[in-house]
Amino acid sequence: MKLGGIGVFALGTLFGLEGIKLLSSKDAKKVYAHCTAGVLRAKDCVLDQVTALQENCSDIYAEAKAINEARAQKEEDGESGSED
Repeated sequence: MKLGGIGVFALGTLFGLEGIKLLSSKDAKKVYAHCTAGVLRAKDCVLDQVTALQENCSDIYAEAKAINEARAQKEEDGESGSED
């Protein structure tokens, strides 16, 4: 039973070392660079969308504020007109 455990450990170590060699190869680095470039493009796209959303929210907020001010002015004019 101990011999089997040692064999599994040795095999795991061998696969681990080969995996490290594979992950540090030129081809793997090229893949990492392409993936990173894709992530950076996605980040730029998301940031553009966030900026557009913030601008739209600012416009909506300003319009809602103007509506409330007009409504308050209308209510104020209505109250002062009924007092006379």
